[in-house]
Amino acid sequence: MSAPGGAPSPVPRSNSMGPSASGTGIGMPQQSVSQTPIQAAPQSGQSAPPSGAMSQQNLNQIVIDYLAKKGYNRTEAMLRMESANQEIDGRPLPQLGEDSRPKTRQGFDLLKNWVEENLDLYKPELRRVLWPLFVYSFFNMVTSFYPQDAKAFFEANKNMFLPEHTDDIRHFEPISLPEHLQDNSIVNLYRTNKYRLVLSNPAYTNLLQFLEKGGSVMNAILSSYCSVKTMDRAADNRFSFAAMLGQIGADQTFPAEDEGIPGHHPGSAYTGDNPAMAGTLPRLKLGKLPMEPVLMEDVRAELAEEDAKKPAPPGRNTFVQEFDQMIKNEDDDEAPTRADIPYPPSIDRDVQVQVMKVMEHRDRFEIKARTGGVGPGVSVCMFTFHNTYDSINCIDFSDDSKLVAAGFAHSYIRIWSLDGSPIQAAYPDLDDLPPTNSRRLIGHSGPVYAVEFQPCATARENVPAEDRHPTNARWLLSSSADKTVRLWSLDSWQCMVVYRGHDRPVWDVRFGPFGHYFASGGNDKTARLWVTDHIRQQRIFAGHDQDVDVVCFHPNSAYVFTASSDRTVRMWAVTTGNAVRMFTGHTGNVTAMECSRNGKILASADDQGCIILWDLAPGRLLKRMRGHGQGGIWSLSWSMESTVLVSGGADCTVRVWDVAAPQEATQGRVIADGGSGTRIDGGPQPSASQNKKKKGKDDVVTADQISAFPTKKSPVYKVKFTNMNLVVAGSAYLP
Repeated sequence: MSAPGGAPSPVPRSNSMGPSASGTGIGMPQQSVSQTPIQAAPQSGQSAPPSGAMSQQNLNQIVIDYLAKKGYNRTEAMLRMESANQEIDGRPLPQLGEDSRPKTRQGFDLLKNWVEENLDLYKPELRRVLWPLFVYSFFNMVTSFYPQDAKAFFEANKNMFLPEHTDDIRHFEPISLPEHLQDNSIVNLYRTNKYRLVLSNPAYTNLLQFLEKGGSVMNAILSSYCSVKTMDRAADNRFSFAAMLGQIGADQTFPAEDEGIPGHHPGSAYTGDNPAMAGTLPRLKLGKLPMEPVLMEDVRAELAEEDAKKPAPPGRNTFVQEFDQMIKNEDDDEAPTRADIPYPPSIDRDVQVQVMKVMEHRDRFEIKARTGGVGPGVSVCMFTFHNTYDSINCIDFSDDSKLVAAGFAHSYIRIWSLDGSPIQAAYPDLDDLPPTNSRRLIGHSGPVYAVEFQPCATARENVPAEDRHPTNARWLLSSSADKTVRLWSLDSWQCMVVYRGHDRPVWDVRFGPFGHYFASGGNDKTARLWVTDHIRQQRIFAGHDQDVDVVCFHPNSAYVFTASSDRTVRMWAVTTGNAVRMFTGHTGNVTAMECSRNGKILASADDQGCIILWDLAPGRLLKRMRGHGQGGIWSLSWSMESTVLVSGGADCTVRVWDVAAPQEATQGRVIADGGSGTRIDGGPQPSASQNKKKKGKDDVVTADQISAFPTKKSPVYKVKFTNMNLVVAGSAYLP
């Protein structure tokens, strides 16, 4: 769907294209809790069941249900404790002692201190062992009727496991009695399943040696309630794409990404085809992809030279300080590794692009969230195309704000310089065309529905010619009704590659954050992942019921988002091809989508004028924002700080939204025809006389809207925040 004007859009089906990491399993008990049979005498008038007609567990459950019905809570709890002293295969559970409170607390504290004093090589793995031991120790103290001790133990240690287990801790916090355990669905998941752990062989051996010497209580809990799988320590990350490919067919007891309670990752809902994973989803890695060490050193050296040439103004960071701050901020969240997502080695151009991004980041116009009810002052520079006769389907601006490209219904692409100056030829000796401010790219045999410039940066100033490397956009992607995606060289102005795979029109195509990968979505209900230097697709994302209209990447390039005419949005893991999130809530076709620059929030918009923000980690809807008229919101873009969102669409307006403001349901100002020229700053509701309008012409504007910029008769096809936090927009005048 990418164009205003509109073609329908396709969608993907969950596709498991990559195997999971595998390793050697360590045999441990397969179930943690089962019940010891209790003989129940038949009531008067009832005959005893024949031998073997009813399982011992069923008899046990009958007695427990009877006690619960009569309100004998303490007797019921004691029966549950006694019946839990046996494994499913009949072996008795290890005894924790008559009063295990001091031993449990001391054992956990000893293990915690030992982990923190361990080698840095093993510490990240061993820290993960503490969570299940903490949870099951807490449960045991509660079932033993020591509420005060259990509460003190919980409060003393819960902060260690924030923020990774925030949701589970919130569920466990009110628990103080055995009855609370029975009524808690999350607790039941933990008590009826073994907690799965994946450790390297050296770390596991190290742990066993400690437990055998002086950790009998923790050893009993680990062996009873946990299932440990060991893996050989590899040179690269054990969950890497390469590692998974190398382990195809290897024997393993459970997938590595299922670490924890099988399938339980708080706040998620699985969307794939595996019934065993119903209701759950893998944990996401939303942090920034780390920079190569060599590239980081080169960038820091270049920035140090810039600081020496031009010292920072008073009160501002130097470029090196700004770079270090950006790197520090990226370390806050779990992130994929370079082994997860293969990229070619960095070149000189990559160094210059990163240097320029740091320089622009320091000198940008900083946009903060709304303060005191007043939104930030965001300005928009609008570029309007005239005499197009409604033939433009799509528009895109280059990252350096030098070029703009438009795809036409007449099967060609036209590129202009934004300032009107002649476009400089990369190879003047080979270019026989006179200098001009626009170029035409011809090759498609059907309407062009999407264009996308390669990620780039503004050229650095005052750089010697011998050290100058082009950082401008050198490549352009396009997709068309002719079922192909094309890669165009902006040096030679020729089509270099034709990517064939879709068997129907391709509605959208997007470059990945670093330009090496790109994704496409089409009328064949699939999205596809491509690498620019390979002619065949690397992944097919299938699962949507209708066209995939819009695609976009997560900023760390580990995930691809797809939006469909089936009114759903899906999030796919690049390494496996599996769907990891599905978002439902739109009442119309999804027409635009963009992930925030911090990688935590996804914004999607539909043809009903509604924008929805989704919190990616728990997979939850944050809020809905309204203000646009119907007809479609065709473009979204985030500020550098991910605090402000801009949108543009068929109602001929550009609107600015406050991301941080709370959801206020449908409470908003009622205005006419999309609210031309209206500024919304959370002020009082207008009077009834101000709201008299023709029936059917009213649109609700939620309090999240900061400002609206109307055009005369120009639908807005593209809005974009530059790296300096300035907004450019593209529209076509339709008289």
